[in-house]
Amino acid sequence: MVLHVPATHLNRPGNTDLLTIVFVAVLSVFVSYVRSHRDAQLVVERAIGEAVQRAVMPPLPERVGQIGCGGFYRAAQDGTLVGGDFFDVRDGPGGVRAVMGDVRGHGLAAMATVVSLLGAFREAALDQPDLEAVAARMDRRLGVDAAGDGQTELFATAVLLEFTGDAGAVRVVACGHPPPVLLHEGRARETIVAPGPPLGIGLVGLDPPKEVTLSLTPGDRLLLASDGVWEARDATGAFYPLPERLPHLAAAAPAELPGAVWEDLARLSYEVRDDASMLVLTPLPPAA
Repeated sequence: MVLHVPATHLNRPGNTDLLTIVFVAVLSVFVSYVRSHRDAQLVVERAIGEAVQRAVMPPLPERVGQIGCGGFYRAAQDGTLVGGDFFDVRDGPGGVRAVMGDVRGHGLAAMATVVSLLGAFREAALDQPDLEAVAARMDRRLGVDAAGDGQTELFATAVLLEFTGDAGAVRVVACGHPPPVLLHEGRARETIVAPGPPLGIGLVGLDPPKEVTLSLTPGDRLLLASDGVWEARDATGAFYPLPERLPHLAAAAPAELPGAVWEDLARLSYEVRDDASMLVLTPLPPAA
């Protein structure tokens, strides 16, 4: 016996249109679900990244002791908020001390080293008598970490500053990092410091970096920048002339100066290929 089933004729034009509509509707629902799931995941990942950034490098206060502060940070690796640059400003028995550094590499791989160095600085800033000792503590920390991880090329550049009690002078120690730029009465100049070896190569303790003292007057601003800013290039391959550009941006408030530099880089079409960080430190009158 043969069971006879009437043909549905799904190949008829009307039925084909119906199947197409159903397929598109199902596909739209699926795409919408995937997009909403992805967006939710991105929100969670960004929230985690921001929490990590706040834990590693909390936002700088507007004032630390008699020093006004303004910071800026952009990681080179897409999707990350913390890279290989770091900076901090702390008040302690020796006065207000600040650091800016750049760990070899960038992105998440450099974050552990950044955490270690910032921890060493924050501890040493409270109990070490001078900047050379603070640099030596950070150098030792990096050396211990490198030995523990079996790394032979773990190093970082850094520049450390210590302001006198009246904020009339600042002591500077450079460990392979670009020196501060002093903005004074509308003019900018790269300060002259004694270059020292980078942290982590074992020479800081043997040949301590030399401390240099710079005089400051009310209204002066010190800008520290990482290699990402100094080594930004235009279409011809020329580096960004930071000291030359600063006088054109001097009208910006001290805390807004790093943002003005960043906008200037974009306006002049300079390509930033590394983590970019800036720190502006300004002597202030005593708080009331």
